[in-house]
Amino acid sequence: MSPTQPTSSTPSTSTSSSAATSTTPVTEDMFLQLLVAQLENQDPTNPADSTQFVTQLAQFQTMEQSMNQGQTLTSILQNTTQMATSLATMAGASSSTGSSTQATTPAN
Repeated sequence: MSPTQPTSSTPSTSTSSSAATSTTPVTEDMFLQLLVAQLENQDPTNPADSTQFVTQLAQFQTMEQSMNQGQTLTSILQNTTQMATSLATMAGASSSTGSSTQATTPAN
C-alpha cells in the first residue's frame, strides 16, 4: 500500500464521527470536557502541539460567540414580534374608534 492511500479505518472513523455530530448539538460544556480530557490524557513525554491547542481555544471562542449571537438574534426577534403585535392592536383600535363615534344629546 502506498503512503497516499487512506487505510480502511479512516473512512469508517470519519463517518461515525460525522454521524455523531449531526445528531447531537455540541454545547460549551461538551467542548470544554473534551479539551480537559485531552489535556489530562496526553502523553507527558510527547505533549500536544501548542498550535493545535491554540486552534482549539480559538474554535471554542468562535463557538461561544456564535451561541451568544444566536441568543441575541432570538431576543431581537421576540421584541420585534411584540412590537408588531402592539402596533397592529393600536392601529385596529384607532380605526374602529373613529368610524363609530356619534354625539348624542340628552332628552329633556
